[in-house]
Amino acid sequence: MKKSFSTIALATLVLACAAVVPPAYAEDTKLLDCSMEFTLKGWSVFYKTSKGEGTVKCTNGESLAVTVKSDGGGLTFGKSDVKNGTGAFSGVAKIEDVLGSYGYANADAGAVKSSTAQAMTKGEVSLSLAGTGDGWAIGADFGKFTIAKAAAKK
Repeated sequence: MKKSFSTIALATLVLACAAVVPPAYAEDTKLLDCSMEFTLKGWSVFYKTSKGEGTVKCTNGESLAVTVKSDGGGLTFGKSDVKNGTGAFSGVAKIEDVLGSYGYANADAGAVKSSTAQAMTKGEVSLSLAGTGDGWAIGADFGKFTIAKAAAKK
């Protein structure tokens, strides 16, 4: 089968342009290192709920004030007050990628001064949390950990 000159010329031109023009998405695919510091206070009696606030900071210099909330259920009883929470994100292309709900499953057994660590995911973004604080808890639960942009302070 013969190819016409114009077909070969067009294919050559397309390949030449593709070689010199970088993809438009190349800048968007660079991932950031982002971390979060937060506080979280809550309780559980079958239903588990906690609320708090924090700050997300990324290596590109951006920061974002956030609210954090954890809701779930299971066979769990307790009360907690995390004062020194930290989080580390992976898979973040822009700081807004950290916002949203992350699914988790958890088992607790602790009293008075305690520490915890947890890993969760939301699509391409993963979050690992660690924290220390006061309280007590026993049981197992599942739910979601939600990070939202904080309202502007008045």
